[in-house]
Amino acid sequence: MSLATWKDAPRVRPLNEAPLRDGPYILCWLQQALRAFDNPVIDAAVRLGNERGLPVLIYHGLREDYPFASDRLHRFALGASRDVARGCAERGLACVQYVDRAAKREKGLVYRLAAPAAALVLEDQPAFVAQWQAERVAARTGTAVFAVNAACLVPPAALEQGVGTTSAFRRRHEKLRDAWRDWTDEEPSVAPYAGPLPYEPDHLGSMDDAASNALVASCAVDHALAPSAMFPPTRAEVLLRLTRLRDEVLPAYAGARNDARRPEGASTLSPYLHFGMVGPREIMGAIAEADVPDESRAKFADELLSWREWFHYKARSLPVPENYARVPKWARATLQAHASEPRPHLETLDALVHGETADETWNACQKQYLLDGWMHNNLRMYWAKKLIAMTPDPDTGWATACYLNDRLSLDGRDPSTYGNLAWAFGDAAPGYGDRPIYGLVSTRTDRSIRERPNGPEWIAAAASRPTFRLTVPDKPPVDPYLTTKLPI
Repeated sequence: MSLATWKDAPRVRPLNEAPLRDGPYILCWLQQALRAFDNPVIDAAVRLGNERGLPVLIYHGLREDYPFASDRLHRFALGASRDVARGCAERGLACVQYVDRAAKREKGLVYRLAAPAAALVLEDQPAFVAQWQAERVAARTGTAVFAVNAACLVPPAALEQGVGTTSAFRRRHEKLRDAWRDWTDEEPSVAPYAGPLPYEPDHLGSMDDAASNALVASCAVDHALAPSAMFPPTRAEVLLRLTRLRDEVLPAYAGARNDARRPEGASTLSPYLHFGMVGPREIMGAIAEADVPDESRAKFADELLSWREWFHYKARSLPVPENYARVPKWARATLQAHASEPRPHLETLDALVHGETADETWNACQKQYLLDGWMHNNLRMYWAKKLIAMTPDPDTGWATACYLNDRLSLDGRDPSTYGNLAWAFGDAAPGYGDRPIYGLVSTRTDRSIRERPNGPEWIAAAASRPTFRLTVPDKPPVDPYLTTKLPI
């Protein structure tokens, strides 16, 4: 028996043709699915280990030279990793970690851990550095490598390929949801691995906040970008937000979801979803427990499953999901046709980063990214559309949107956020009429925000929030993940 024949097989795909072999353990490499429970990557490794009578060794490492490395991203990832270690201990699984810094440098660590392993199980992520890192390891190691989807309720491979519209995807997806909602964490039948390792691991699970913060301070990352007080990176916080979703958000969701002034209108789970601290199955479980009308439950589920998983599905057919080339040809053509037109509200990248433009509403949106590391979904649509007119040309507009999203937001660098940006740049039906700057790409005003009760007051307060200063380049980088090849 092998992963290719187990009950969850559509989640799994082999990344090379290397055979399973004898070894002291199954290596499970986590990059972004940072949760110990309801984790299909871990479950796949445990199942394979049980079949072969081997323990599982779970590994998570964090380099300091990934694109946009900062205190904000580092502390969130390490907070998540700390809870992974503690959760793995509860499950009877060995978990080792590594944090790259001047005092501790390891070369080729994944290869060294994989070299003796019977197999390597890792996560199937179609964006950011995880995508090419997984492919690179699979091509260079002699170990059998399996990629497992942990981000979606319904794995993309369970759906027919080539679906071209959101509505067609939704129809197919809805038919499969019930079959993929339930899970049972795989119990290891072998004692935790306690054998030799090729390095001295970091033990994040035993660290308190002070030690974890000191560790981040020792890393060569952007320390000016502060962690977000709005999003504590802990499993306990995830559970609190699931309870809040059930008891507060869903009862008010129909009327509040498009109103950024109302905190009950958003689950604020997207950073935890991006870093894999919670999965869609667990969220759907919380939704099922809510005492709300079916339509409220269905609307939230549609946002979580139809739209989010549609963007994941699309990303898997794109060589580089964050590349501007993903925007439809007609939209790129119409934007380019208007690229030379005057832009009365052209802004510098520094003004955009710090939310100091001439557009008060846009500044209110941007301050959420800068200070909170997250932006309300309804604001994101206005924010992204306006960037087309605030930058010199559509290519720069796209690069700027990705730069702000990826550097500042905890849920950036993600198939969902790239899908949202593509929507803003025209990955939808053409608008009505040919407009300056935008051509046939639809525009968006801030009227729906300003015309709400106390809307202008809310915007003014949000836009005037005091902030810190970041070092900003003259121009945004283009495709930093293509030009940055990190050691593994």
